[in-house]
Amino acid sequence: MSTSTEVIAHHWAFGIFLIVAIGLCCLMLVGAWFLGGRARARYKNTPFESGIDSVGTARLRLSAKFYLVAMFFVIFDVEALYLFAWSTSVREVGWLGFIEAAIFILVLLAGLVYLVRIGALEWTPSRSRRERLNTEEAGSLTNRHTQ
Repeated sequence: MSTSTEVIAHHWAFGIFLIVAIGLCCLMLVGAWFLGGRARARYKNTPFESGIDSVGTARLRLSAKFYLVAMFFVIFDVEALYLFAWSTSVREVGWLGFIEAAIFILVLLAGLVYLVRIGALEWTPSRSRRERLNTEEAGSLTNRHTQ
């Protein structure tokens, strides 16, 4: 048997799976297009609030803090995946692998410390942070004078 025949024999199941998956996706999209509603009314895109008059717009502006927290979560979640992969092979990699994982964790901790220091994880408005710092400084000044 030739090598190309062997490759086809080993990978035919994946090819069939790929064809079925793409066909199913196309079938669902075409079915939704045919069966979906065709409302062209004035209020088609307005939010429905269970009979209560709508207040405000349906487009809410979210703070960028939510996106930052999501990005930090993704970064540290991927880090957890790397550590999980490392932990499954910890006996094979020995001390060198342990040192590499320790360096990896230290780099991530340095990134976390940097995020905390620049205030990326602070949720309070900057005004209240300034007020809190001013009251702490005032408290430390009065403590020095009383001693």
